[in-house]
Amino acid sequence: MSDERIVATPYGEGRLVVRRARKPLATLLLSHGAGGGIDARDLEALAAQLPGQGITVARFEQPWRRAGRKVASPPATLDVGLRAAATALRTRSPLVVGGRSAGARSACRTATELGAAGCLALSFPLHPPGKPERSRLDELEGAGVPTLVVQGERDPFGRPEEFPDPLPGRTDLAVVPGADHGLAVPKRGALTEDEAMGIVVESTLEWIVREVVGAR
Repeated sequence: MSDERIVATPYGEGRLVVRRARKPLATLLLSHGAGGGIDARDLEALAAQLPGQGITVARFEQPWRRAGRKVASPPATLDVGLRAAATALRTRSPLVVGGRSAGARSACRTATELGAAGCLALSFPLHPPGKPERSRLDELEGAGVPTLVVQGERDPFGRPEEFPDPLPGRTDLAVVPGADHGLAVPKRGALTEDEAMGIVVESTLEWIVREVVGAR
Protein backbone atom coordinates (compact mmCIF):
# COMPACT_ATOMS: atom_id res chain seq x y z
CA MET A 1 0.00 0.00 0.00
CA SER A 2 1.17 3.52 -0.72
CA ASP A 3 -0.10 7.02 -0.06
CA GLU A 4 1.02 10.60 -0.44
CA ARG A 5 0.22 13.65 1.61
CA ILE A 6 1.19 17.30 1.97
CA VAL A 7 2.94 18.32 5.20
CA ALA A 8 2.70 21.92 6.36
CA THR A 9 5.86 23.46 7.83
CA PRO A 10 6.82 27.04 8.78
CA TYR A 11 8.93 27.12 5.60
CA GLY A 12 6.30 25.93 3.17
CA GLU A 13 4.70 22.66 2.16
CA GLY A 14 6.63 19.41 2.17
CA ARG A 15 5.47 16.11 0.72
CA LEU A 16 5.41 12.71 2.39
CA VAL A 17 5.33 9.60 0.19
CA VAL A 18 4.69 6.40 2.14
CA ARG A 19 4.88 2.76 1.12
CA ARG A 20 3.45 0.65 3.89
CA ALA A 21 4.28 -2.85 5.02
CA ARG A 22 1.25 -5.03 5.77
CA LYS A 23 2.36 -5.66 9.34
CA PRO A 24 5.17 -3.17 9.97
CA LEU A 25 7.99 -4.19 12.26
CA ALA A 26 9.47 -0.69 11.96
CA THR A 27 8.99 2.54 10.03
CA LEU A 28 11.85 4.22 8.17
CA LEU A 29 11.49 7.97 7.59
CA LEU A 30 13.94 9.28 4.98
CA SER A 31 14.77 12.76 3.69
CA HIS A 32 16.83 13.63 0.64
CA GLY A 33 20.07 15.52 0.10
CA ALA A 34 20.84 19.07 -0.97
CA GLY A 35 21.49 18.08 -4.57
CA GLY A 36 18.49 15.86 -5.29
CA GLY A 37 15.10 14.63 -4.21
CA ILE A 38 13.28 11.57 -2.97
CA ASP A 39 13.82 9.91 -6.34
CA ALA A 40 17.50 9.29 -5.48
CA ARG A 41 18.51 5.73 -6.39
CA ASP A 42 19.10 4.59 -2.82
CA LEU A 43 15.90 6.11 -1.44
CA GLU A 44 13.88 4.54 -4.25
CA ALA A 45 15.53 1.15 -3.73
CA LEU A 46 14.71 1.17 -0.03
CA ALA A 47 11.11 2.25 -0.71
CA ALA A 48 10.69 -0.48 -3.31
CA GLN A 49 12.23 -3.36 -1.37
CA LEU A 50 11.76 -2.89 2.37
CA PRO A 51 7.95 -2.84 2.66
CA GLY A 52 7.85 -6.44 1.44
CA GLN A 53 10.17 -7.27 4.34
CA GLY A 54 8.00 -5.67 6.99
CA ILE A 55 9.49 -2.15 7.00
CA THR A 56 7.26 0.80 6.11
CA VAL A 57 9.24 3.44 4.19
CA ALA A 58 8.26 7.12 4.19
CA ARG A 59 10.18 9.57 2.01
CA PHE A 60 9.93 13.26 2.85
CA GLU A 61 10.40 15.93 0.19
CA GLN A 62 11.59 19.12 1.86
CA PRO A 63 9.67 22.37 1.12
CA TRP A 64 12.53 23.92 -0.84
CA ARG A 65 12.54 20.97 -3.22
CA ARG A 66 8.77 20.86 -3.55
CA ALA A 67 8.78 24.58 -4.37
CA GLY A 68 11.14 23.92 -7.28
CA ARG A 69 14.14 25.75 -5.88
CA LYS A 70 17.57 24.45 -6.84
CA VAL A 71 19.40 25.42 -3.65
CA ALA A 72 18.64 23.75 -0.34
CA SER A 73 17.43 25.87 2.56
CA PRO A 74 19.64 26.19 5.70
CA PRO A 75 20.25 23.09 7.86
CA ALA A 76 17.99 24.24 10.68
CA THR A 77 15.02 24.42 8.29
CA LEU A 78 15.64 20.82 7.20
CA ASP A 79 15.33 19.73 10.83
CA VAL A 80 12.02 21.60 11.12
CA GLY A 81 10.73 19.82 8.03
CA LEU A 82 11.80 16.42 9.30
CA ARG A 83 10.09 17.03 12.65
CA ALA A 84 6.87 17.96 10.83
CA ALA A 85 7.10 14.82 8.71
CA ALA A 86 7.57 12.63 11.78
CA THR A 87 4.55 14.22 13.44
CA ALA A 88 2.42 13.70 10.32
CA LEU A 89 3.53 10.08 10.04
CA ARG A 90 2.23 9.09 13.50
CA THR A 91 3.70 5.61 13.36
CA ARG A 92 2.97 2.98 16.01
CA SER A 93 5.95 0.84 15.04
CA PRO A 94 9.52 1.78 16.07
CA LEU A 95 10.74 4.79 14.11
CA VAL A 96 14.07 4.85 12.28
CA VAL A 97 14.91 8.33 11.04
CA GLY A 98 17.35 8.69 8.18
CA GLY A 99 18.32 10.35 4.97
CA ARG A 100 21.04 10.84 2.43
CA SER A 101 23.82 13.45 2.63
CA ALA A 102 22.28 16.64 4.10
CA GLY A 103 19.28 14.50 5.03
CA ALA A 104 21.58 12.17 6.95
CA ARG A 105 22.98 15.10 8.93
CA SER A 106 19.45 16.26 9.73
CA ALA A 107 18.48 12.76 10.86
CA CYS A 108 21.47 12.62 13.22
CA ARG A 109 20.61 16.02 14.67
CA THR A 110 16.97 15.12 15.36
CA ALA A 111 16.97 11.37 16.10
CA THR A 112 16.93 11.63 19.89
CA GLU A 113 14.37 14.43 19.93
CA LEU A 114 12.04 12.44 17.67
CA GLY A 115 12.25 9.39 19.91
CA ALA A 116 13.76 7.34 17.11
CA ALA A 117 14.95 3.81 17.78
CA GLY A 118 17.70 4.16 15.18
CA CYS A 119 19.29 6.45 12.58
CA LEU A 120 20.23 5.61 8.98
CA ALA A 121 22.91 7.86 7.46
CA LEU A 122 23.28 7.30 3.71
CA SER A 123 26.38 8.96 2.25
CA PHE A 124 27.06 10.89 5.43
CA PRO A 125 29.01 14.05 4.41
CA LEU A 126 31.81 13.76 6.94
CA HIS A 127 33.42 16.89 5.49
CA PRO A 128 33.19 19.11 2.39
CA PRO A 129 35.18 17.64 -0.54
CA GLY A 130 38.89 18.33 -0.12
CA LYS A 131 38.43 19.87 3.33
CA PRO A 132 38.85 17.09 5.91
CA GLU A 133 39.63 19.67 8.59
CA ARG A 134 35.96 20.76 8.51
CA SER A 135 34.69 17.58 10.12
CA ARG A 136 31.02 16.95 10.89
CA LEU A 137 31.77 13.94 13.05
CA ASP A 138 30.15 15.68 16.02
CA GLU A 139 26.74 15.38 14.33
CA LEU A 140 27.21 11.66 13.83
CA GLU A 141 28.38 11.25 17.41
CA GLY A 142 25.40 13.23 18.64
CA ALA A 143 22.74 10.97 17.14
CA GLY A 144 22.36 9.23 20.49
CA VAL A 145 20.77 6.09 19.02
CA PRO A 146 22.07 3.05 17.10
CA THR A 147 23.23 4.39 13.73
CA LEU A 148 24.10 2.80 10.41
CA VAL A 149 26.30 4.71 7.97
CA VAL A 150 26.17 3.47 4.38
CA GLN A 151 29.12 4.99 2.53
CA GLY A 152 30.48 4.75 -0.98
CA GLU A 153 34.10 3.62 -1.28
CA ARG A 154 34.94 6.67 -3.43
CA ASP A 155 32.83 9.29 -1.65
CA PRO A 156 34.70 12.65 -1.77
CA PHE A 157 32.64 13.82 1.21
CA GLY A 158 34.25 11.12 3.34
CA ARG A 159 35.72 7.80 2.28
CA PRO A 160 35.13 4.87 4.65
CA GLU A 161 38.73 4.91 5.89
CA GLU A 162 38.33 8.55 6.99
CA PHE A 163 35.79 7.57 9.63
CA PRO A 164 37.27 6.86 13.07
CA ASP A 165 38.10 3.30 14.06
CA PRO A 166 36.36 2.37 16.26
CA LEU A 167 33.27 4.30 15.23
CA PRO A 168 31.59 6.46 17.88
CA GLY A 169 28.92 4.97 20.14
CA ARG A 170 26.60 2.42 18.62
CA THR A 171 27.53 3.18 15.02
CA ASP A 172 28.00 0.62 12.24
CA LEU A 173 29.48 1.20 8.79
CA ALA A 174 28.48 -0.53 5.55
CA VAL A 175 30.60 0.12 2.45
CA VAL A 176 29.43 0.05 -1.15
CA PRO A 177 32.53 -0.89 -3.22
CA GLY A 178 33.40 1.56 -5.97
CA ALA A 179 30.47 3.88 -5.22
CA ASP A 180 30.59 7.68 -5.15
CA HIS A 181 28.59 10.15 -3.04
CA GLY A 182 25.41 9.34 -4.94
CA LEU A 183 26.18 5.63 -4.45
CA ALA A 184 26.60 5.30 -8.19
CA VAL A 185 29.16 2.75 -9.38
CA PRO A 186 31.31 2.82 -12.55
CA LYS A 187 29.70 1.19 -15.58
CA ARG A 188 32.69 -1.12 -15.90
CA GLY A 189 33.20 -1.57 -12.19
CA ALA A 190 33.04 -4.69 -10.06
CA LEU A 191 29.36 -4.10 -9.22
CA THR A 192 26.30 -3.25 -11.25
CA GLU A 193 23.97 -0.53 -9.99
CA ASP A 194 21.44 -3.20 -9.00
CA GLU A 195 24.10 -5.00 -6.99
CA ALA A 196 25.16 -1.77 -5.30
CA MET A 197 21.56 -0.99 -4.34
CA GLY A 198 21.25 -4.56 -3.12
CA ILE A 199 24.04 -3.86 -0.63
CA VAL A 200 22.21 -0.73 0.55
CA VAL A 201 18.91 -2.56 1.02
CA GLU A 202 20.34 -5.72 2.59
CA SER A 203 22.63 -3.80 4.96
CA THR A 204 19.76 -1.59 6.06
CA LEU A 205 17.34 -4.49 6.54
CA GLU A 206 19.82 -6.59 8.51
CA TRP A 207 20.70 -3.64 10.74
CA ILE A 208 17.05 -2.66 11.42
CA VAL A 209 16.15 -6.25 12.30
CA ARG A 210 19.17 -6.57 14.58
CA GLU A 211 19.37 -3.16 16.25
CA VAL A 212 15.77 -1.96 16.21
CA VAL A 213 13.35 -4.87 15.97
CA GLY A 214 15.60 -7.20 17.99
CA ALA A 215 15.99 -4.62 20.75
CA ARG A 216 12.25 -4.42 21.48
